[in-house]
Amino acid sequence: MYRHKKKNIFLIGPMGSGKSTIGLCLAKSLKYLFYDSDVEISKKTGMSIENLFNLEGEYNFRLHEEQMIKKLTKKKNIVLATGGGSIISEKSRNCLISRGIIIYLRITIDEQLIRTSLNTTRPLLSNNISNNKKILMNLSKIRDPLYHKIADFSIDTHNKKIDVIQMDILHNISKFCHSN
Repeated sequence: MYRHKKKNIFLIGPMGSGKSTIGLCLAKSLKYLFYDSDVEISKKTGMSIENLFNLEGEYNFRLHEEQMIKKLTKKKNIVLATGGGSIISEKSRNCLISRGIIIYLRITIDEQLIRTSLNTTRPLLSNNISNNKKILMNLSKIRDPLYHKIADFSIDTHNKKIDVIQMDILHNISKFCHSN
């Protein structure tokens, strides 16, 4: 599809931004392999992300995540959906930066609340929506600057259909690769 020294596409962004859903569609259209770092961590550990968080804590989960991102980013011609907090690790950020095009999928906090309310297995969230809004706002304050810092470009996913988001991504990849 495109000619560039970076043959991978990495999707970053907060939980609920559509990284897994969009990543799978994008990989199919590019004829790339698709990986979701959380799914791969679950396969490796034999535990759900929620159980891993509960048993080993966030710090140890982030170590698993760091190792998985290091492993997956070495592959070629992949689309990788990363966990929302994966960018906290400088090692993970460096792997992403050096091995692929990084796309930040942006979403509003209110849309995040709607999308994540359907999934009760998010380890950092509670069953209380007003509490979750505070949690998501605090996570955004920490993570948003990191997403912006390492992203090659950003795509707004709020109120957009998957095919429109995919076309936006492909258009931006084309522009990005022709300018480098």
